[in-house]
Formats: sequence, C-alpha cells, structure tokens
Amino acid sequence: MRVLIVGGGVGGLTTALALHARGIEAVVCEQAPEVKQLGVGINTLPHAIKELAKLGLLDALDAVGIRTSNLIYKTARGQNILSQPRGLDAGYDVPQFSIHRGKLQKVLHDATVERLGEEQIKTGYRLKSFEQNDKGVSARFETSGGDAILSGDVLIGADGIHSTVRRHYHGDEGAPSWNGILMWRGAAMWPRFADGKTMIIAGGMKAKLVLYPIFNDLNEPDKALMNWVVCAKLGDGSTPIPSREDWSKAGKLDEVMQHVDGVFDLPEIDIEGLIKATEQNFIYPMCDRDPLEQWTDGRVTLLGDAAHPMYPVGSNGASQAILDAVCLADLLTKHDGPEALAAYEAERRPATTEIVHANRKGGPERVIDLIEERAPDGFDSLDDVATPEELTALVGAYQLMAGFTKDQVNR
Repeated sequence: MRVLIVGGGVGGLTTALALHARGIEAVVCEQAPEVKQLGVGINTLPHAIKELAKLGLLDALDAVGIRTSNLIYKTARGQNILSQPRGLDAGYDVPQFSIHRGKLQKVLHDATVERLGEEQIKTGYRLKSFEQNDKGVSARFETSGGDAILSGDVLIGADGIHSTVRRHYHGDEGAPSWNGILMWRGAAMWPRFADGKTMIIAGGMKAKLVLYPIFNDLNEPDKALMNWVVCAKLGDGSTPIPSREDWSKAGKLDEVMQHVDGVFDLPEIDIEGLIKATEQNFIYPMCDRDPLEQWTDGRVTLLGDAAHPMYPVGSNGASQAILDAVCLADLLTKHDGPEALAAYEAERRPATTEIVHANRKGGPERVIDLIEERAPDGFDSLDDVATPEELTALVGAYQLMAGFTKDQVNR
C-alpha cells in the first residue's frame, strides 16, 4: 500500500511516521517550498504524547519543550478558581508538553526524513487536482519544475483549515466561522514563575490571557521562553472574518495593549512587561468550521484541521490530529483502502465533532466564565460562588469527552 498525504504539518507528518512504523509507504506533499518553524506555543495532551512516545519521540520532545506540571484557571483579575496537576504530576504514564509549534513540527519532520528518506517528503508541491478509481488515486501537483503526478492507494487531506482536498468536496461552505474574537500571540525570554512548568489561563471568552513557558535556555537558567496569548471579543461573529491574508499578520504593540491595560492583573507575572519585551506579536482570528457530515469519499479522506478545525481552547487541536493519524494508520493495517478510511471516519468524526461543539462553548475553560458570570466583581470566598465539586466536574467532563482522563490514557 502507498499513501499520499497532502500537507506537512503536525497531522500529516505524524500520519507518515505512524504508517512507516506499521510497514506502509507514505509520501508527504507540502505546498510550502521549505519547512519552517512557524507559529507560537501549543500544548500537547497526554493521550497524544502517548502515541508520539510509541513512535520513539519522547527524548526529542524533551530537548525542545517543557513537561507541563500544573494548570491554573483564574479570573482576569487574578483570583484562583481551580488548580490541576497535569501530565506526570497528575499520575499519567506520559507527560503533557508545552512546546513551540514549529519545534514540534521540526521534531516530526526530522524523524520523517530519517526514517522514510528525504525523497518521501516533497516540498513545493501544491495540489491542483486528483481523481480516483477502483484501483487507486492519482494526484496532480504544481511544482517549480512544472506539474507532477503521483499515484497511491489512498489520499489523505491533512492540509489545514483552508484545505484544498476539503474544498474539492465542500467548495460551497465558504470561509471559516469566526466568533468575533481576535488573538494576539507572542513569546519572549522572561523570568520563570511558580515551578517553571505551570500554565495559567485567566479570564473567560470575552477577555482571556493564556500564559505558559515553552522552552528553557541553558544559557539563561532563571528565564524561559514565555508564550502568551491575549484574546479579546470584538464582535458577535456577524461581521466578515478578517481576510486570509490578514491571518497571523504582525500585530502592533499599542493594539494589543488596549486589551491588556486594566484588564488583567496576575500576581505571578508582569504581563505588560512581557508583551512589551516581545520582539514581534501576531494576530489570528479565532476560527473553526461547522462539522461535516462526511469526510471520506472512497479512497480519499480528511485529517486534522482539514477535517475538524476547532477553537484553540482545551489544548486539543494538534492532539486530535495526532490521534487521527494513529487511528488511520492502525486501520490501514487491517483493511483495504476504502474500508479502512470508512472505519476511520466512523471512529473519529463523531468524537471530534463533539469537541468542536464543546470548544465553541469554552471547553474546560467554561469554569472561568461560570465564576465571572456569578461574581463579576470578584469574590471573597470561592466557595460562596461555586463548590470545588462543581468546578472539577465541569473540567473532568470535558477531559472524559475528549479522551484524556488518566484512566483513558493509562489503560
């Protein structure tokens, strides 16, 4: 069997590695002319790290990321709501990682080159069209040297929220859905807080700050590369989404500070100082797409953000793409192409659809909205606002639904 993978991001590269580990040939076709370490920080959850560890990548992840130890939910004004140990500190068999997305992608890319061979990763290949019959799939790519045609038994569209493969089948769905929230994101070397491995989420869906370290530089032992995200709800989502050309564009300091000054007050860190120390921040709209009723057509299917783009809450975007990849690889060892792809969709589409809908409501971070709605001016005692059992149950229900409770991961 030979699998064509369109897209060389986290989902596509993990798919290639998982297929190779199972003795199946994979070819990755990435439209960018070279693989660059783009993006900012992300969290990768234990159920996904479990699969990357099986692929022998734990040491490489440790070299470029941080094992998250704790997650603290706070109000925007810095009052603690809920603190949860994470990863190994919570009794999982595997860690949770805070890591730069580009460094995670490089770990996957380097392993793919080493194991599959550099010729199996084709950069500068932009998908133009594809067709299939009862024997396989043929795809045409635009390259710098002219069109190239590749053939395989199945084709996987792992080409992101603006997926060409998805557009082939759902070209009338239009632009991604925008909820009116803009995100400013950046990272800078900054003094550590707490144990140097803690993540903070402060504020609900109207005004949110996400903060966590993603890399320790041995040359600056008292500091870490601190990732930050500022979210501000600027509308109800009824206005047009910022144009694609404006995604991840360079942000201006005065713009983001309008949504920080007087909004967030965290005793752990000088957030204004951190943002001002950031060489360049970037703006992204918080987007997803409505879940599809079908991913698969015979020998062609979707994976990762091409299949189920979701709001970046709950740390599930990259993690779910990794789970997609392993599920698909497992099934391709048991069934022929179309049967495997149908079984993959039957397992993964309902699960990810539920997460997309849950993330639209705030995911586990709803605990913050709950407290801020009940006590908009803050509280003297959290127990007067909500019980610990209520808060823990809300977060726990999300973890169970998304498949990363301790019992689910450690079994």
